[in-house]
Amino acid sequence: MQPYRNLDGHSGVMGYELGAGWIQVWFVNGKDYRYSAANAGAEHVRNMQILAEAGEGLASYISKFVHDKYDSGA
Repeated sequence: MQPYRNLDGHSGVMGYELGAGWIQVWFVNGKDYRYSAANAGAEHVRNMQILAEAGEGLASYISKFVHDKYDSGA
């Protein structure tokens, strides 16, 4: 897991892992979810990967666009 930089200091995201066509996101509440192109859409996955690496805006993006479109989770 790559730690999320959380540049604005208010994110619910703790970390992430990237792969070809997917992103796994760990939240501060202990839950983790994998979003793939198959369920969330390739464009959303790319956008989330960009935001994860930037360290800002990932939790808001997930909440707004792909909240329940995950593959699996804890």
